[in-house]
Amino acid sequence: MKKVLITGGTRGIGEATAKLLAKNGYKVYINYLKSDEKAQKLAQEIGVVPVKADVSSPKETKEMFDLVGGVDVLINNAGIAQQKLFTDITSDEWERMLGVNLTGVFNCTKGALPYMINKKSGCIINISSMWGICGASCEVHYSAAKAGVIGFSKALAKEVGPSGIRVNCIAPGMIDTEMNNGFDDETVEMIKEETPLGIIGKPEDIANCVLYLIEQGQFITGQVISPNGGMVI
Repeated sequence: MKKVLITGGTRGIGEATAKLLAKNGYKVYINYLKSDEKAQKLAQEIGVVPVKADVSSPKETKEMFDLVGGVDVLINNAGIAQQKLFTDITSDEWERMLGVNLTGVFNCTKGALPYMINKKSGCIINISSMWGICGASCEVHYSAAKAGVIGFSKALAKEVGPSGIRVNCIAPGMIDTEMNNGFDDETVEMIKEETPLGIIGKPEDIANCVLYLIEQGQFITGQVISPNGGMVI
């Protein structure tokens, strides 16, 4: 049975992915930071194993991998978002945004790679955002972090490809998750109007993309797949 670690695995895209992979026979570990109750509920419902850690902390991330051990698949999904004018972003907010969304990817990948390199196989999927491709007004720190994830994925794919490890990036468009609760109804409708398909994505749309990359994407690495309804082409 292949082992999978999903960071930010108790909500939204992470939760949907955990449910899908567990259903398809994977041993799933879900990382979380604050959602103790939700993590335990998912453990009871679908048999996943919760592991608590702040992915922005090298120490906590190392302890997490000491507990979980080697994994065949790493899904770097943990993330935070904030809508704020650039001139109002504080240094602490900037550091926290990059700490979770980008440094977290670095820390978890460092923890996962030794096992994958030794085994000469592995799959790493990093969750970015369409805003990392084209940028979003009032989300400069978020866009910068997610753009960093894209560059990270492309560069690492070239480096570890000879070791049989695939690294890809999924850059979702607007997805119906708690992270986007900060958008009012008017903004959501405006985004729908700007999206050729005229809909908001579901977490399951991204989970299905993850499963495809794991099981069918044997010749796919270093790529950015952006399920966004055609908003960014």
